[in-house]
Amino acid sequence: MDLITRPMRILFVTSTRIGDAVLSTGLLDHLIRAHTEAQFTIACGPVAAPLFEAVPRLERLIIIRKMPFSLHWLDFLGQTLGGFWDIIVDLRGSAATMVLLRGRRHAYYTDRALVHRVEKLSKVFDLDKPAVPKLWTTPTHETEALSLVGEGMPLLALGPTANWPCKEWAMDHFIELAQRLTGPKGPLTDARIMVMGAPGEHIAARPLIRAFSSDRIIKIFGDVSLLTAFACLKHASLYVGNDSGLMHMAAAAGIPTLGLFGPTQDAHYAPFGPNCVPVRTPESYEELVGLLEKNDQLESLMGSLAVDAVEDAARELMARPWLAT
Repeated sequence: MDLITRPMRILFVTSTRIGDAVLSTGLLDHLIRAHTEAQFTIACGPVAAPLFEAVPRLERLIIIRKMPFSLHWLDFLGQTLGGFWDIIVDLRGSAATMVLLRGRRHAYYTDRALVHRVEKLSKVFDLDKPAVPKLWTTPTHETEALSLVGEGMPLLALGPTANWPCKEWAMDHFIELAQRLTGPKGPLTDARIMVMGAPGEHIAARPLIRAFSSDRIIKIFGDVSLLTAFACLKHASLYVGNDSGLMHMAAAAGIPTLGLFGPTQDAHYAPFGPNCVPVRTPESYEELVGLLEKNDQLESLMGSLAVDAVEDAARELMARPWLAT
């Protein structure tokens, strides 16, 4: 009698936040390429879950909704206890995955070493090279993106908002930067400007949107899926934005990405990839955190980052001969 073989099953447990989830996708890509017949179950938070909808050979997407007293892990176990997992990758270092019937288990535990998160995650498999983040789309996402951004004209993408006001660069600085980069002497003369953010953040970005004629502005603020927004980013000539999940999506899109840093650690969370650079305030992370400890009413800690510094970094990035493809 012939033995009935089953496909390998891999459980990949990743982050709640969009940025951390994007940074973990290099490991997922490594697994997909290394195990060409495997079926994947991915568990993550509800905000990040749409990032994984087009993953190849996705068997199931489990959404972990945080509950008091960590009861969400009981719900997670109710959805994962019923079978055998050939490989479990737990990037949240949870005790829940330790009780599952499994072959190999690989876990990541946070530490404070000043090493980029992608490099830390890559050590889960002792990879020789960092696992560069990667996102997957469907033809539908690509078609929707093309209908939003069009073709042929240069496109400057801006991420002027963030989930914490202290790491937001001033809106008038974004306006001045866009004017310089798309002006007669800029590297993206007459480019259209794609202003992007989370649902509801269009209100904060209104001054930037209104600073340019409507025919030059494309607005992406949660009215399309995350993967369609990602597909839109692939059409951009340059992305400039605060430290956010959107910045990491831009880096994963392979476009020139400039991340703005102040009270967050660029050593940990700079946009990752050959076409990416961070630019930060003259003050160190530690200096800015010290200011915040003295005055927790500060609205932004990005005020010392000059437009000149960001413009110079953008021009230098775009002048690379040429950016890795």
